[in-house]
Amino acid sequence: MTLPSELPTCRKCSAGVLLPLSDYGRDGAPIMFKAWVCSNAECGFNVRIDNGELGYGKSVGASLK
Repeated sequence: MTLPSELPTCRKCSAGVLLPLSDYGRDGAPIMFKAWVCSNAECGFNVRIDNGELGYGKSVGASLK
């Protein structure tokens, strides 16, 4: 996976950049750029795709899988 040459600035805090995260689907297929999270830990802004729906603002944490 290649990252974009420039990462977008977080529009919530303007102090961090949005970092892309990837995941794997139920069948093991890669899902590139499933979520974007702010690099500023104090901000916590995120945008993600879950089951085809766009969501934002939910807390992001490690998976217990």
